[in-house]
Amino acid sequence: MTDRGRSALRQSRDALQIGPSRMAWQNGSLVIDIDEISALPRISGVRGEIRLTPSAVTEVEALLTPDARHIWRPFAPSARIEVNLTQGHCWSGHGYFDANFGQAALEADFKRWTWGRFPRAHGGTTCFYDGIRADGSTLALGLDVAADGSAARIEPPPLTRLGKTRWAIQRATRCDAGATPRQTMSLLDAPFYSRSLVETRIGGETVTGVHEALDLGRFRSPIVKAMLAVRVPRRANWP
Repeated sequence: MTDRGRSALRQSRDALQIGPSRMAWQNGSLVIDIDEISALPRISGVRGEIRLTPSAVTEVEALLTPDARHIWRPFAPSARIEVNLTQGHCWSGHGYFDANFGQAALEADFKRWTWGRFPRAHGGTTCFYDGIRADGSTLALGLDVAADGSAARIEPPPLTRLGKTRWAIQRATRCDAGATPRQTMSLLDAPFYSRSLVETRIGGETVTGVHEALDLGRFRSPIVKAMLAVRVPRRANWP
């Protein structure tokens, strides 16, 4: 990941290019061509293709703040993904595609949040978005998306504590009363952010999905931002 200046941006109806990397819709699939350089401690080229084919694309725009300064778009909570990268990462499986849009920095409006996306036996996906905003109010969103892209708000099960990360980030996820969620794999463990696979129970069904926790108090720290700049370098120009 590299932060680049405006000159690196190329955008059209079906494609977005930032520097040497590009994503474009092709015959119903989102094709992502990657040409980047990995960060420390192993600096090397990262090239290849990721192809994501949604089962359907939703029309959902979820407000994360009442004034709509922050919006979540779960474009395709259920998708097929194929990964083929030069570093030897070649696999296929179940994936998803979503994005956040905002008119302000996240740390200006949030203290922290947790998010989870859990594939269900009915072929759809259940998503939960929980957070504490900067003004102390809470975000508690439950969304059930069918395989055809139709979506409905649901009443989330209880918010249940999940063990802290190695960086002591507080975490929680939605889980049926009386059940206990657990992490089954750590995918990313950083000072202000974690991503992992979590097993929980929803409506009597045991499910495993991607879970993330974001601590914006940590992210505000000048020390953390300096560390982040090493992992995500900035390049002002692109020829």
